[in-house]
Amino acid sequence: MRRGIAATALVAALAMTASACGGDDDGQTGAEGGSTELSGTVTFWDTSNEAEKATYQALAEGFEKEHPKVDVKYVNVPFGEANAKFKNAAGGNSGAPDVMRTEVAWVADFASIGYLAPLDGTAALDDESDHLPQAAASTRYEGKTYAVPQVIDTLALFYNKELLSKAGVEVPGSVAELKTAAAEITKKTGATGLYLRGDDPYWFLPYLYGEGGDLVDEKNKTVTVDDEAGVRAYRVIKDLVDSKAAITDASDGWNNMQNAFKSGKVAMMVNGPWAIEDVKAGARFKDAANLGVAPVPAGSAAQGSPQGGWNLSVYAGSKNLDASYAFVEYMSSAKVQQQTTEKLSLLPTRTSVYEVPAVADNEMVKFFKPAVDKAVERPWIAEGNALFEPIRLQMANVLSGETSPDKAAANTGDAYRKLLKDYK
Repeated sequence: MRRGIAATALVAALAMTASACGGDDDGQTGAEGGSTELSGTVTFWDTSNEAEKATYQALAEGFEKEHPKVDVKYVNVPFGEANAKFKNAAGGNSGAPDVMRTEVAWVADFASIGYLAPLDGTAALDDESDHLPQAAASTRYEGKTYAVPQVIDTLALFYNKELLSKAGVEVPGSVAELKTAAAEITKKTGATGLYLRGDDPYWFLPYLYGEGGDLVDEKNKTVTVDDEAGVRAYRVIKDLVDSKAAITDASDGWNNMQNAFKSGKVAMMVNGPWAIEDVKAGARFKDAANLGVAPVPAGSAAQGSPQGGWNLSVYAGSKNLDASYAFVEYMSSAKVQQQTTEKLSLLPTRTSVYEVPAVADNEMVKFFKPAVDKAVERPWIAEGNALFEPIRLQMANVLSGETSPDKAAANTGDAYRKLLKDYK
């Protein structure tokens, strides 16, 4: 799940707030015959959104039923604050959680600076072969495993079936078709065709992939974002807004996008499965059947959407490692993943869960699973999350007309080469 990578960078200077702290017990108490049982406290930082957090809290606290001597302290940390807040807490050796729900791009970053406990050989890694290979890929750094996959996702085109029907248009399969459809939608319904997320670089990726580009070539250690495809991608987002096929905002894009779509102000938006429950609460989607989902529109060269998702990581400085490992095993288990899908329509990372009828028959899973299978895998490098900030800055400049697409691509490439010292 994601609500916005850009917010993470904006709060990088936040001071550490000790709203939660790791357990101070060793996780075991002696029992007759020399056996041990889990005890103490496990503090869990959950980064799910408003529509999801009640479900995650209930699931997390369900661990206590299996381990009555363990107290799970659930803390919901806003996604935009979580990265910097964890680094500040872990770096200061005070206030870090025992377990954190980590965005897939954060794992290599946190592991590279020693903040995560290696999970190989621990109880946390249960039935590794059951996880989707592309989900497991984001959990590893320099040959070790530092997280367990919990949710996998990607972006898609959400659309208001009623508005498209009134406009007499089909679901657009390409950016060109989207522009044509948007003109008809505005003409016949008064709504704007698309909300374009202009404040968050994650939403730039489908346009970059659609023009045949990528951020970097990890294998050959080459920066590619400033290739011609990158220039075209910046041109595409600029043209969508200039042509009035799309509206955008420089800030608070998540709330503006959700509100615009739920109220019918826009007919389409690009979003992920984490938005489903919130959309269903909107005035135009009381009848959930009005929500349509389709692949992101293709660009001039290809159609592609980024692989996203969430993992579970254990803080290296936790004072209750045994209970933390067991908590991760529980929260990533097939049972809990099935419950998560049933309640939130989020996609499991375990192949076995897709065989459960309640999951296999879920309409959103039916769409998003094939989309995830085709998603573009991102570079799982320590600097992976930092690759987004240069794009965020250049997107804002391009959409405001301050910078040309050519210059924006060049500026992004220059920033990458400063960040990635061994890339050319």
